[in-house]
Amino acid sequence: MAIHTDPTLQSPDAPTASDVDGLVREMAARARQAARRLALAPTAAKNSALNGMAQAFRRHQSSLLEANRLDLEAARQAGLGGAMIDRLDLGRERIEAMAAAVEQVAVLDDPVGEILDVRTRPNGLRVGRMRAPIGVIAVIYESRPNVTADAGCLCIKSGNAVILRGGSEAFHSNGAIARLMAAAAQEAGLPDGCVQFIPTTDRAAVPALARCDDYVDLIIPRGGRSLIESIVNQSRVPVIKHLDGNCYIFVDESADVDEAVRIILNAKTQRPAVCNALESLLVHEAVAPRLLPKLLPALLDQGVELRADEAVRRMSPTPLKPATEEDWRTEYLDLILTVGLTPSLQAAIDFINVHSSHHTDAILTRDHGNAIAFLSAVDSACVFVNASTRLADGGEFGLGCEIGISTDKLHARGPMGLADLTTLKYIALGAGQLRR
Repeated sequence: MAIHTDPTLQSPDAPTASDVDGLVREMAARARQAARRLALAPTAAKNSALNGMAQAFRRHQSSLLEANRLDLEAARQAGLGGAMIDRLDLGRERIEAMAAAVEQVAVLDDPVGEILDVRTRPNGLRVGRMRAPIGVIAVIYESRPNVTADAGCLCIKSGNAVILRGGSEAFHSNGAIARLMAAAAQEAGLPDGCVQFIPTTDRAAVPALARCDDYVDLIIPRGGRSLIESIVNQSRVPVIKHLDGNCYIFVDESADVDEAVRIILNAKTQRPAVCNALESLLVHEAVAPRLLPKLLPALLDQGVELRADEAVRRMSPTPLKPATEEDWRTEYLDLILTVGLTPSLQAAIDFINVHSSHHTDAILTRDHGNAIAFLSAVDSACVFVNASTRLADGGEFGLGCEIGISTDKLHARGPMGLADLTTLKYIALGAGQLRR
């Protein structure tokens, strides 16, 4: 079965490969071969490949927009909602942002070969740890085409071969981006097969990847809970989960009300269809009389549907939908917000630790002690003080971009950048030392 660096993509309506398992295994075997060479590639070659990718995105903007148009048309015909359409839409500004993010990764320090924590033992042996690529990484994701570029460039810079498996809703867009990346990598002298995109929408490709533990070292899934749980349950390959973002903000009794309104509006409405958008809001009952008369109308004016507990509903000048227990656990990815009152900081922390998805949670407060208590006690990948949850992002954190926001605790947590795509091996530098 011939597999090419620039795969000829199938239409989602066309017959899929008769042997998806064989297709995936051959791609994985090629990735393993590429990974061995890529691990030794000089930084200059990797940076040249990344800069070539960014230039290709700009140079072939029209073809990217045309591929994206096909996906958008199919999404509208399928009746996908506005939030999902927004996630799919590339547009010229987002293509430029995608190119800029790849260039930012190119200027970051190369983590491969970095030596850490060197200690000299009493016998003179110097012991330390060295960063090395993980090997072959498979990224399985839904909706947002820019993930193709983010995942690809981070894997290349960190010396890992990558197999990309995007969702069928962005099939044409993902394929067009991946072809440009593969061509740029080859032009820069990187090994054939270091960037591959699975050229079929057949769902059998995902379990096939999950069985490739002899070739694939890590799977990073990004998408809905059902997709990720399915991969975790069937995978023989280690998985780092990027689970849903049911993000909370707690407004402490000492919060600056005007600042709180600005932050909450940004967190909820700036781009509601992404995993770091605000989904649930807890307000200390002592600040509610000053905050809610300003906040609730502002949210409603922005088209936000509010689902509230009984206390908030009594304070609202307009009828609000009652919040259910399920609402407090839901990632809406839409202009919907659950709102409730809480009697104390500790009650808010306890509620968040039970109901949030442990992605990104924030406190708005002017009390330093309360801020530290919240940072220490909330068990989430990202915990903020007086800032929008929308800032939970690899680019905003100075990582260039991210391959995902891990909600796991091992081996990476939060936005995953270059260093998180490496592993550590012990090295020992001796001068003839023997075990006695």
